[in-house]
Amino acid sequence: MLTLFQHPLCPHSRYVRLMLGEYGIEARLVEERFWERREEFLLLNPTGEIPVMVADGQPAVPGATIIAEFLDDTYEGDAGHRLLPAGIGQRVEVRRLASWFNDKFHAEVSGPLVMERVFQRHMTLEQGGGPPDTEAMRAARTNIRYHLAYIGWLVQTRDWLAGDRLSLADLAAAAHISVADYLGDVPWNDDEAAKNWYARVKSRPSFRPLLAETLAGIPPAKNYADLDF
Repeated sequence: MLTLFQHPLCPHSRYVRLMLGEYGIEARLVEERFWERREEFLLLNPTGEIPVMVADGQPAVPGATIIAEFLDDTYEGDAGHRLLPAGIGQRVEVRRLASWFNDKFHAEVSGPLVMERVFQRHMTLEQGGGPPDTEAMRAARTNIRYHLAYIGWLVQTRDWLAGDRLSLADLAAAAHISVADYLGDVPWNDDEAAKNWYARVKSRPSFRPLLAETLAGIPPAKNYADLDF
């Protein structure tokens, strides 16, 4: 049995959970308040960051990108549902776009939003908590617009973000957008193509557990779980 140390509104955790869902892999979910820096968790990942996956008898696998490679190496799944394609060029494009969302989108949009609106509510001043930074949130809400435009451009030239099949690129993008969507910070009227792409990913069975979860004290936006938003 796999164990995933994660947080429900951590976009990198959601990325891994979507992968697990697509591959049909069951895992025990442990909510980790990483800001508490528990000694037991730091033994698994000295950086103190989530997500971290633990498989029985194996070293801990830290970080969403490393977990993605681990799952691809270990659970190939059905030949028609590989999330990292076989071709070298295709793999480069999938990795490039997954990095775009896991790194760039996270730095500019999902990271600031979830930190200011969710995590800091539970953190002490010593842990980095305090009132939300309104400038950081304003910048994130501005930045998301050009990311949506990029998604819209990609899916007007391809069936999915990185090509003709669903891949890790789609799951990374959807995971990060889903956090902003939960908080009601996605301007869906800006780009119809991006909205239609997200609706396709959101309708997949792997997404259902994310849509069913709510965080105490922070209810989701009105249309978060609506497949016909």
